[in-house]
Amino acid sequence: MNLSIQTKQLGKRRCCIEPMQIELPDETLTDVRSLITAIVRRQVEGHNQRPGENDLLKYLTQEEIDDRAESGKVGFGVNYNGEKASAEAAVKNALQAYEDGIFRLFVNDEEAGTADTPLVLREGDRLTFVRLTLLSGRLW
Repeated sequence: MNLSIQTKQLGKRRCCIEPMQIELPDETLTDVRSLITAIVRRQVEGHNQRPGENDLLKYLTQEEIDDRAESGKVGFGVNYNGEKASAEAAVKNALQAYEDGIFRLFVNDEEAGTADTPLVLREGDRLTFVRLTLLSGRLW
């Protein structure tokens, strides 16, 4: 199943980071917890396949820099420490963050609910992750 994912952060003027398409197995997506787990596992796989620091890096053209700046992040996509990420630890962290309210998930502009809320996803649905940031500062 092809889904479109975008991320937003409250308080930022920029609407969102460029949406990305992701393909997930539709038979396992029964609730919010399984959706977050599938997305995190896919992202960890992508992270672990990035080139290491010793691999040959290509340079970025000014056009590529401008395109990446529009989406909110300019980088080479290199795993500098060379360590592989743990999928289990990443899933546990993501689910804990969701339950703690660090981020919210919206499916086609409707909030997904708790981690155990059942989901019915269709081809081409738009998923939006909104990161909620805490205010910090002095209280005097």
